[in-house]
Amino acid sequence: MLAAVFSSRHTVYQDSEKGYVFVDRDGKHFRHILNWLRDGVVPTLTDSEYSELIREAEYYQLLDLSLVDFSFACLKNVFFSRANLQCAKFRDVDAVGSNFHNATLRECEFTGANLRGALLAGANLQSANLQDASLIDCSFCVADLRSAHLQSADLTDANLEGANLEGANLKGAKLSNANLKGANLQRAYLRHVNLRDTHLEGAKLDGANLLGAIR
Repeated sequence: MLAAVFSSRHTVYQDSEKGYVFVDRDGKHFRHILNWLRDGVVPTLTDSEYSELIREAEYYQLLDLSLVDFSFACLKNVFFSRANLQCAKFRDVDAVGSNFHNATLRECEFTGANLRGALLAGANLQSANLQDASLIDCSFCVADLRSAHLQSADLTDANLEGANLEGANLKGAKLSNANLKGANLQRAYLRHVNLRDTHLEGAKLDGANLLGAIR
């Protein structure tokens, strides 16, 4: 926070005699940020308060949320764009409509999460665990899903155009009307997956395991 304050991007008022700087922080939201920085505990707030808190964290450039455990939280429509969430836990969260655009989600755990309609375009989801997650109508355009675990995930109507799914495990995933145009599915595990209604134009399937897949 102090680095942001004294970065010359903001006007800093100093004491005319001694040069002191008084930092008047927002007591309503910033206390949650200080508590999180101290002990890593995510506060229980309403949906609107979560959004306000994320905006406050953005302002102070506190976007490193790696290793934070959000499990079972309500995170509807929360703005996580560009945040560093590596290894964070999102087990069984309700994150409908949330924005993870260009976020770092490497090795995150989303098992059983509801991410319906979420924006994950450009996100780094390498080795992330999305087993049994509801990913209906999500956008994963050009996202990095290499070696991701997507077993039994529901990707109905999801947009994965240009996504990198090399080595990803999609066993039992639902891909009805999913857009995988231009996606990299090389060495992906697609056994027993129904691809009949999936858009695969230009997709790379070299070395993919398609045993028992319906095409």
